[in-house]
Amino acid sequence: MGFPEDQVLQRLYAAFFSLVYLAVLMGNLLIITLTTIDQHLQTPMYFFLKNLSLIDICYISVTVPKSVMNSLTNSHSISFVGCASQVFLVVFFAGAEFALLLVMSYDRYAAICCPLHYEAIMNRGACVQMVRASWFSGCVYGSIHVAGTFSVHFCGSNIVHQFFCDIPSLLTLACSGEQILEYVFIIVSFCFVFVCFTLMVASYVYIVSIVLRIPSSQGRFKTFSTCMPHLTVVTLFLSSGFIAYLGLNSKSSSSLNLFMSILYSLLPPSFNPVIYSLRNRDTKGALGKFLVIK
Repeated sequence: MGFPEDQVLQRLYAAFFSLVYLAVLMGNLLIITLTTIDQHLQTPMYFFLKNLSLIDICYISVTVPKSVMNSLTNSHSISFVGCASQVFLVVFFAGAEFALLLVMSYDRYAAICCPLHYEAIMNRGACVQMVRASWFSGCVYGSIHVAGTFSVHFCGSNIVHQFFCDIPSLLTLACSGEQILEYVFIIVSFCFVFVCFTLMVASYVYIVSIVLRIPSSQGRFKTFSTCMPHLTVVTLFLSSGFIAYLGLNSKSSSSLNLFMSILYSLLPPSFNPVIYSLRNRDTKGALGKFLVIK
């Protein structure tokens, strides 16, 4: 169903979504370009950032363009295959992003806690394998959830009160008692995410203990500042998804569900370029050189 039926509001939502989508495309494409052409950004951290930007572009492209077209054409339909594809791709890219954030936390741990062995630990081959594992885990994650969601029979209404096909909204349309398999998958997924998040926290506790041993306050600040963008992105990504999936239920108002879906669909890909790269001194330096060359 997307947004309210009022035509003026639909046009406003379409304009807002279009602007956000273009901003996300420009910001993330800029990061991909800079980390590809600038020789000073050929490090593991920026290699992971390049993949994070690619995932963000794919993630937001699954839902926003279709929603904008529906609003502009006053259409409120999606095919069964299209709905299943949206579920798979959204979960696929969300899973791949979380796996990549876990890899990036390990990169920060290796850089700060094992500086003398950093280049050996995070060599080119290891980085490529970690990125491949992130994409593959996202694919497996998406396959499991699309199978669990669409293994049920849908009873009664075929109206989805969202601007895209998401799992909580679809499960409310399933016949009573048939959602158990997907609920099991969701519980197992949250347990796995919790274990990974615990590993992240443990690595940062160890990082903080190392940073506190640095004698100068300037050195402590400089070292820890390399971790703050990652911590911010992880917090934003997990909190938005956690609130959307656990903070709401089928009895919540459709407008509140819609707002929470916008939160976890648009916020991470929109803010990642700003938080992680475009405020980074090396990236801004590379951008300045790129503009001068142009």
